[in-house]
Amino acid sequence: MAQATTTGSGQTWPSKPISLIVPFPAGGTTDVLARAVGLELSKAVGQPVIVENKPGAGATLGADYVTKAKPDGHTLLMGAVHHTIATSVYRKLPYDFQKDLAPISTVALVPNVLVVNPNVPAKNVKELLALAKAEPGKLTYGSNGNGTGQHLIGAQFEGMAGVQILHVPYKGSGPLTVDLLGGQITMSFDTITPVLPQIKSGKLRALAVTTIKRSPALPDVPTLDEAGLKGFDLGTWFGILAPAATPKEIVTRLNTELVKIINSAEFRKKMADIGAEPIGNTSEQMARQIKDDTERFAKLVKDAKVSIE
Repeated sequence: MAQATTTGSGQTWPSKPISLIVPFPAGGTTDVLARAVGLELSKAVGQPVIVENKPGAGATLGADYVTKAKPDGHTLLMGAVHHTIATSVYRKLPYDFQKDLAPISTVALVPNVLVVNPNVPAKNVKELLALAKAEPGKLTYGSNGNGTGQHLIGAQFEGMAGVQILHVPYKGSGPLTVDLLGGQITMSFDTITPVLPQIKSGKLRALAVTTIKRSPALPDVPTLDEAGLKGFDLGTWFGILAPAATPKEIVTRLNTELVKIINSAEFRKKMADIGAEPIGNTSEQMARQIKDDTERFAKLVKDAKVSIE
């Protein structure tokens, strides 16, 4: 039976349903992971976990909502690497991602994958680059929004390959994948999860994964490093955060429950099926990861000249 946690001020947690905010529309990796985690977390703490989608502005609207929520452990954010990038991309954010949110645990890392519509006459990265160089600016790539991981991966790809590809921002993976399948855009660098079924059915063609190691979900697909863009290594992590002033007892309890969930055989199998690699670290490790990524992406953002007012 689920045990309640009592804070130093005598408050009992959880005392009502928990809102898990997803800063993207339904259907993308953030949403899929949030629903998988929420289902198990609700069993562990004895209260429903309700996933709420609050998309917009490269995932920053949802993050801002959580920073302003009551810090009582009943409003959580399904954050992602996108938030560490947004810190450098957006000139005026209404919150500080490192100061205004308390990291709880990283749930999983999901490699990104370069996929093209099958009508694109390129069977590998070399052929795609030849197409891009032949007609600069004609090819297009979609992303989950300005300042997201997919946007930066696309910018990094352009820079390292010396090509010009038009960036088309979307609000999330759902609408992006629809247009990619329909041929409205040429390619995307989305996470594996939303495009894996289409890759397996042949509706999309995977050319390369963006992490330094191949993905177990797509073992026959080379990395961009193997395809000639040496040292290319960018993936997308996802994790749970709470408003910064959330009592330590609640953060500790949430971390304990989440790590148990993430390490369970059932959850790990669920993650493998969608191309996600489970993590389940400490709050301190997640905080360090956020700090390191914020610094790393600040340099990449500056080099790629990506900026949004």
